[in-house]
Amino acid sequence: MRLILSRKGFDSSAGGCPSPVLPDGSLCVLPIPDAQSRIRYSEVVFEERRLGKIARDLTGGRIRGGHGAHLDPDLVADAYPRENGWRPLLGQTGSAQGHLRNQGVEPGDLFLFFGVFRHAELHNRRWRFVPGSRPFHAIWGWLQIGQIHAIDELAPDALPWARYHPHFHGQPDAGNTLYESSDACQLATATEVFPGSGVFPMLRDDLVLTDPQSRLPTRWRLPAAFFPGEDRPPLSYHTRADRWQLDSPWCYLTCAARGQEFVLALDAYPDLIDWLASLLRTGRGGQPPL
Repeated sequence: MRLILSRKGFDSSAGGCPSPVLPDGSLCVLPIPDAQSRIRYSEVVFEERRLGKIARDLTGGRIRGGHGAHLDPDLVADAYPRENGWRPLLGQTGSAQGHLRNQGVEPGDLFLFFGVFRHAELHNRRWRFVPGSRPFHAIWGWLQIGQIHAIDELAPDALPWARYHPHFHGQPDAGNTLYESSDACQLATATEVFPGSGVFPMLRDDLVLTDPQSRLPTRWRLPAAFFPGEDRPPLSYHTRADRWQLDSPWCYLTCAARGQEFVLALDAYPDLIDWLASLLRTGRGGQPPL
């Protein structure tokens, strides 16, 4: 089983700013802009709020409600109008999909989604980032792979409930891939069964990846069980020894500034299973009952 730490949502290059942590502590993930997407920010709902106003305010009007939104990964049933049979999805293509393929990612592997966040507030009826607050990386969702679909190889009538997804509306691409959620997630040595996908709705300390003492979002503080060794290949894109520092009960990682998908072979890291279970235990499944 593999764990994939997957960077998704607004950042300095895609969207131009972090996603907001709202005043009640909720993690409001803003999907990146996508001119080819048929989904509009004004159509996407987060906790009864339309994302159009939030995106407009935080980007100073650069991104508005009528702009295309790349709703991906798409994990929560009530975020957007659905057809019967809908299931949570993740699309990937390009070099990021090539990396997943080269790492042997397959059904049963687990994505943990993280993004860049910053605390936000309403000021004079407009959203703004809290003055003096800093951006940080935090985990916000997960998806265990149930099925993998090569989009360009699908029959025209296959997966009709998924045709809204932005990865069906780009240019032809042999690497264009859709990851469909499993029904349920069971970790290798854990007895509990968790939803196959979902989100962590509220910010908590154990979801924050960034070292609380660091000024840089990419300086991570992780459980010591992440630290690589001779029999434990490091997280992909992080093979240089000088990226890692062990100071139990933590290890510290200088996270790669580029790259979307960081893969870890969990079979070599059994001590991480309890950590993953503790996270999934607090998550909220996103798909409707079958």
